[in-house]
Amino acid sequence: MEFSKRTNGLSSAIFAQLEQRKQEQLAKGRQIINFSIGTPDLPPAPHIMKVLQEEAAKPENYIYAIRDLPELTETVQNWYQRRFGVHLETDEILAMNGSQDGLSHISLAITNPGDLVLTPDPCYPIFSTGPQLAEAELYPISLLKANNYVIDLDQIPASVAQKAKLMIVSYPNNPVTATAPYDFYEKLVWFAKKYDIIVLHDNAYCELVYDGKKGGSFLAVPGAKDVGIEFNSLSKTYNMPGCRISFALGNRKIIERFRTLKSHLDYGIFLPIQKAAIAALNGSQECVVQTVRAYEIRRNLIADGFGEIGWKINKPQGTMFI
Repeated sequence: MEFSKRTNGLSSAIFAQLEQRKQEQLAKGRQIINFSIGTPDLPPAPHIMKVLQEEAAKPENYIYAIRDLPELTETVQNWYQRRFGVHLETDEILAMNGSQDGLSHISLAITNPGDLVLTPDPCYPIFSTGPQLAEAELYPISLLKANNYVIDLDQIPASVAQKAKLMIVSYPNNPVTATAPYDFYEKLVWFAKKYDIIVLHDNAYCELVYDGKKGGSFLAVPGAKDVGIEFNSLSKTYNMPGCRISFALGNRKIIERFRTLKSHLDYGIFLPIQKAAIAALNGSQECVVQTVRAYEIRRNLIADGFGEIGWKINKPQGTMFI
């Protein structure tokens, strides 16, 4: 048999490999501390689970969703306005089956084979795999400690920037846990306009920021919607990773092109999950405060504990990683 060349360079995803190794060790009776995939072990808030249970019991909710519920779109609009001061029109919002869905497919809507995509290095694996599946070329940008792991736009050669079609950015960052200052995003918008580059900002960890600080949104920067979009997810914020739902937000032309592509890929998000997302975003946010507090306590225990045995670790500014 001859298979697609797109998959020739792909091995099984790293998280699948780690899960297999974990199961092998569990089968031997060993106790495992799982530092592999970032899956929350905290439950969703009771009011979120209650809505999901109630809606899942209704037979009429088992149809194809096709499009996003209007009340879900309105809820996202209101949440972004409250949280970030960002105004979004209804055609600037698209629900996705988790950000992995978006990151896997967005390059198909933006790039052509051979186009150049700028990606952080190191990065969440799908940041590079998604463009590769679209047959785009990658230009990794090193995240350096000397720059607090924030992309140094001045170090990207002009010859590279002129060829780039898409740039993927993510802060708070997985895996290096850094956050980026507001002036970085201002410069990013300027950089994208100068070189006509589309920006994708993955904002999955915007609420998991520590030491009393608050995460932000790329879209809060003037001009950001002119050059790009942002992904946001309920997986980590509300401990709902199995309820696959996230959002693409921002530039309406990009959103519309992606909406058209997705209409050929899936038939929308299970309606009870959409209703649970509405409950999460509209309900009490005390559950988010408690989640951040729990991760911050764990962060301190691990960083301080390793420090006591001689392994100095800089305490993460955000995310759920060390």
